[in-house]
Amino acid sequence: MFLTGFADEASIDFKKQIEVTKRLGWSRIEARCINGKNLASLSDGEFEEVEQQLAESGISINCFGSGVANGGRDPRKEEDFEASRKELTDAIPRMQKLGIKMIRGMSFAMARGEQFDSPELEAIIFRKVKTLVSICEDNGIIYGHENCSTYGGQSFKHTLKLLEAINSPAFTLIFDTGNPVFTFRRIGNPPYPIQSSWEFYRKVKPFISYLHIKDGCTEIDEAAGGLKNMKCTFPGEGCGDVRAIVTDLIRTGYDGGFSMEPHIGMFYQSATHGLKENDFIKQRKIDVYYEYGRRFEQLYKECKANVEAEKAEAALWAKLT
Repeated sequence: MFLTGFADEASIDFKKQIEVTKRLGWSRIEARCINGKNLASLSDGEFEEVEQQLAESGISINCFGSGVANGGRDPRKEEDFEASRKELTDAIPRMQKLGIKMIRGMSFAMARGEQFDSPELEAIIFRKVKTLVSICEDNGIIYGHENCSTYGGQSFKHTLKLLEAINSPAFTLIFDTGNPVFTFRRIGNPPYPIQSSWEFYRKVKPFISYLHIKDGCTEIDEAAGGLKNMKCTFPGEGCGDVRAIVTDLIRTGYDGGFSMEPHIGMFYQSATHGLKENDFIKQRKIDVYYEYGRRFEQLYKECKANVEAEKAEAALWAKLT
């Protein structure tokens, strides 16, 4: 098991990302935003500087948190597909140079103004994602699909259909514990309820290779037909079933990574509302990210202790019977 995270939620400055990672005692970062760019869009000189910073610090990047096939890219627009393919092909040589084996990708925007799971639209999505995954497979890279607000994140059934259609050893799942909390469960007929993280997790568990830790709560806004009062929280304090999921993973021998993606506090405000980052806000973001990591460490420790207690009790009962 290892701990990592989207350290850009602590700071846009990659040097600061490394610093907070080392302060936590961790050795990995899931790289999304590096000094305002991503791994694929850095200039050659900027990439060399990042490479040097990593080598000198002893920190590595375990996953490239890319925007490939994200919710801003329409499956029907060829220019959006080509943008995803370019980001992927530009990133792969750099990933290989840094020893990064996984890229976080998605499955294009949810349908707008049409049936969200029409066979015709699904065929387009499956073909395009399969092309991206094939590029990864040819280059020794794993395409980790996150259950974000894209086709595959609409429900566990959509993710399972995607897995069946892609059918590649280079295609696996990144499960985000918090994303279901903020997404309608698009199964059957409307009105749709909010997804259950626990249900989604249980249905796709055999295909999960990596976890994003996020938590929060929201409510259905019946008048507007959307969601309201959306709020991310520290792990275990929201509706994302984080404690139950982590306990189940420990119980069944999961030995992969847990990546922190807080989406709380000053990061959210500055990223989504254009809040100017003065020195106080910059430090607060670092502190919140650090606190998030520490709280998850404690949650994991408690979950592990509970599992060990369960095993001890089971062993005792076995002796008595």
